[in-house]
Order: sequence, then C-alpha cells, then structure tokens
Amino acid sequence: MNERSSPAEPMQWMIYGAYGYTGELIAREAHQRGLRPVLAGRSRDKVEPLARELDLEARIFRLDEPQLAARIQDMDLVLHCAGPFSATAAPMMQACLDAKAHYLDITGEITVFEHAQALDLRAREAGVVICPGVGFDVIPTDCVAAALKAALPDATHLALGFDSRSSFSPGTAKTSVEGMAQGGKVRRDGKIVTVPLAYQVRRIDFGAGEKLAMTIPWGDVSTAYHTTGIANIEVFLPGSAGMIRGARWANLVRPLLGLAWVQKRLKAHIGKTVTGPDDAKRADQGTYVWGEARNAQGQRKVARVHTANVYSLTVSGALAVVEYLAGERPPAGAYTPAKLLGAGLVSSLPGSGQMRIE
Repeated sequence: MNERSSPAEPMQWMIYGAYGYTGELIAREAHQRGLRPVLAGRSRDKVEPLARELDLEARIFRLDEPQLAARIQDMDLVLHCAGPFSATAAPMMQACLDAKAHYLDITGEITVFEHAQALDLRAREAGVVICPGVGFDVIPTDCVAAALKAALPDATHLALGFDSRSSFSPGTAKTSVEGMAQGGKVRRDGKIVTVPLAYQVRRIDFGAGEKLAMTIPWGDVSTAYHTTGIANIEVFLPGSAGMIRGARWANLVRPLLGLAWVQKRLKAHIGKTVTGPDDAKRADQGTYVWGEARNAQGQRKVARVHTANVYSLTVSGALAVVEYLAGERPPAGAYTPAKLLGAGLVSSLPGSGQMRIE
C-alpha cells in the first residue's frame, strides 16, 4: 500500500466515474458511511454538483491526459467506475501502477480481467493490489467458484450462472452491445475460446426452479480460472426459447454489430432510452447465483446463494473491498475478489444468504 497513509491515518481514495449510475450509488453510500472519497470524472458539470451536495472534493480530468498519474499521485486507492472498461481500464491501471495506488473497478469484461492478471508482476513491484470486478461482476460467481473448488479440489469442469430480474443501467447495456459483437466465450483446456452466442443450452435450477439457460461471455470465463485453476468454464443465464433463438440469430449478423458506426448508433440509443432501476426496484430484485463443479470421475458438487439486487450488491461489494484495503495490507499483486477476501465475501454482504453446497 502507498506509504503516504500509515495505519493510523485515513486512506486517501477516489471514485473515478462518480456521476455514472453505479458510481453515484457508491458515492452516496460511501458518504452515508462517513467515508470521504474524492469524486472524479471528465465532466465538470456532473462531478461538481454531486461533490457539493455530499461535501466531498471534486477533481476533473480525462483518462487520455499525458500525465494521468499526477492526477492521482496523492491517492492510496482508486475505485474506477467509468466504462466502457474495455477503453478506460488500461490507462487507469497504468496510472495506478505509476502512482503506487491500489486499483479496483466494477467491470465484467473478460479482456479487462485478463489484462489485470498480466500486470501481476508489475503490481507486486509497485506494492499495490489490482483487483477488477469488485461488484456483481464478479463477486458472487467468483465466491461460488472458490467454494466449489474447496468442495471438489480435483474438479475439471466448472459451470456458473445467475438468475436476476434486474434491469440494466446504461453502462451495462452498452457493455452488452460490445459483448454481442465479440461473440460467446468459454474456457476450454485452460484457454479462452470464442464460440457462437448461446453456444450451450441446458436446464438449470438457479434456486427458484428449473429454467432454460444459455451460455454467455461473462467475466468468470477469465476470473474463475485464476481463482480456481479449473480448466473448463462456462457461464449461464436463463432465457426463454425466443430469447435463445434471438441470440443464435444474432450470430448471423455479428460482423455488422462490430462496425464502429453500428456500435455508435446502438450506444446512442441506449443513452437516450435506458435508465437504471430505482430504489424500489432494486429492493425487489434479488438474484439467485448457482455453480456446478465436476471431476473426471463424474463426481459433482452444486452451490447456490441468494443475493441482493445486482446494483445493490455492487455498491456493498465495492465498498467492502475498499474498507478491507483501508485496514489490511495483503501481498501486492493482481487478484480476483475471492482470492483477495475469500469465498465468504458474498455471504457477508447485505441482502445475501449463506451459500449452500450439495
């Protein structure tokens, strides 16, 4: 951890992207807890009013500035909430390494997780923790993966999934549009491979009865491997027969979805039409999380846990990791959430039950 803060001094930290849907939720909850993050982002018109309301410091800067590390030089930790993380995570990770500040984010993007793991040596040399995915992407599924590895140490195959009624925030919806253009992803024999959307379809009881489900390119295709070492990983989401047909039809037009002008128009439409769930909806939208591990002998373990709404969990999960790093000094390096805080993290968060393994 940055030597600027001794154990007796409060940690200096920043939320970058504090005015986005999830960033603002985190900023408001941090304020409620008596925490004092610096609120930052590229839009003065959005950062400063929120900072004034919460009586917090505001900083305005862009991630393409040549001396980015200087903007966070006095920070011990940055919680990065500005997507799309495929474009924003790498420069902020580099700035944190240069400034010797811990890096956290709330991404679910496979490429960001893989990039973070590739920086493990540099993080250890800098004496900092790099841990992306400290929200719903991927705390609950990562904890399920870790628990299943402990329950079946010789597992060779891991399937994970979740069943949520939560609507998307604008940032999540835009990330999903990017993901569709890149196709499906699974891990096979230790390697991430591209497969068609809805590559595998099966019936799964996530915790509220059996449902039809399809594979999705979720972040655990990266993180669960680094958490468990299990070489074959798939992630599932429930979907109707019509939704699955639509995903498979999208495979035919996937090259078009990758065109820059198509992405721009789709994201502009999302920006105008999509809003995240309000307080009432978040309170009524819990999530069932499921995992299944198998070994070469056909032995099988299944884990389930019920959690709060995906955005409420992201708020509490991100702040749990911030507060952990404020009080502890784990060995420096690149982490997944479960590697950093253990499989019990998800059940310690508000709205989560105890994990059950069968």
